[in-house]
Amino acid sequence: MNYYLSAVVVFGCLIASPALADEATVSFRKDVAPILLENCLACHGAKKAEGGYRVDSYAELRKAGDSGEVPVAENPDDPSELLRRIACEDEFERMPPEGDPVSQEQIAVVEKWIAEGAKYDGDNPELALALAIPPPTYAAPPEKYAHAVPIMAVTFSPDGKQLVAGGYHEVTIWNVEDGTLARRIGNLGQRVFALRFSADGKSLAVGCGEPGKSGEVRLVDFASGDVKGVIARTSDVVLDVAFRPGTPEIAVAAADSSLRIINTATLEEVRTIASHADWVNTVAWSDDGSILVSGSRDESAKVYKADTGELVASYLGHGAAVKGVSVLADNAQVVSVGADNKLHRWQVADAKKVAEVPLGSEGEDVTRVGGELYVPCAGQRLVRINLADNKITQDYKGHGDWVLTIAEQPGEVSDVGARLLVSGSFDGELRIWKSGDATLVRNWIAKP
Repeated sequence: MNYYLSAVVVFGCLIASPALADEATVSFRKDVAPILLENCLACHGAKKAEGGYRVDSYAELRKAGDSGEVPVAENPDDPSELLRRIACEDEFERMPPEGDPVSQEQIAVVEKWIAEGAKYDGDNPELALALAIPPPTYAAPPEKYAHAVPIMAVTFSPDGKQLVAGGYHEVTIWNVEDGTLARRIGNLGQRVFALRFSADGKSLAVGCGEPGKSGEVRLVDFASGDVKGVIARTSDVVLDVAFRPGTPEIAVAAADSSLRIINTATLEEVRTIASHADWVNTVAWSDDGSILVSGSRDESAKVYKADTGELVASYLGHGAAVKGVSVLADNAQVVSVGADNKLHRWQVADAKKVAEVPLGSEGEDVTRVGGELYVPCAGQRLVRINLADNKITQDYKGHGDWVLTIAEQPGEVSDVGARLLVSGSFDGELRIWKSGDATLVRNWIAKP
């Protein structure tokens, strides 16, 4: 189909859509960007640019691909290849090439936007497409849950007196002293997979999303509970986040196989690391922020130079999905856990394994505290491992389902005179332990 016939088809759509004709000026951010994100980004992004053409930002959208055809014409009366390809009826030319074609209503929106001058209604035309779209405001979660939700992320508040746990479109905040619900912070993605406080304790980064559809990192002012903004967006859920020590940067691991570094002060994307071939499950920085390590469902763990993103090492010893990683204090070794039911300890220099610890079930994550490691396991337990001899020194038992996440209390502020540990499980239970001897302090189902 030639351009002129395409234009007739599109014009017909406009005539048949009186509601659109009555609308105000089409917004790139509100109206056009979501169409591109839904239909075009998978094949025309920074990681995969079919035909040399990208749509991952307004600036890239306006650049011609390998064909040299003008994607969006400066003069609305001139042909625009973007419009021609999405409106084309020839299945060999129409975009996207697979799946459902762009709807007539969406084509009409793009046509109207181009007719109005194809303007960008924002401050930064180079902003990533996903970030250019105004963030949605989510409906309030139910007052009371019919069922508990899996606790996939939990952390102590900076003062150690409260617990923050992932909920449904929210985080719930519980008093450590008695396990009562203190407050709730909503307007978050459907499921919460990661929680991290900034170094000053004022901001809470929430990695969340709707599986298979979208993901984001929302930055929350913890004192007020207000969502300050969306600092990262992905095409599938965000599975982990980690602040880089001494900087405003945050690493974002997502199920779309991407690893992104975002400057939380400027909202600029420092870099995207496209090294993994499947979900990036976990990410961690070294204590000094010079090394970044990630683990993926592609059965690898990788180490990068933090300043450049250069790949330093790739460890394939698990032969199964990697779910948790941590850089040891000397930056010379990494520990990782995953679906092979073992903890691996390996060298950064040559990616060679130096030790392994059988866990008895899948390791869901790993947290290093000084010379010890804590590993939540699918076998309804949490274990502590001594790095001096690579042996399990404590077994925390009692959960009735997979233990997915843990956190250690900062300081010594508990009502039992000891440092505390919290673990969360798939059945929605929170358990508080004395970290030293695995004494259970209290437990409850974190269900409002």
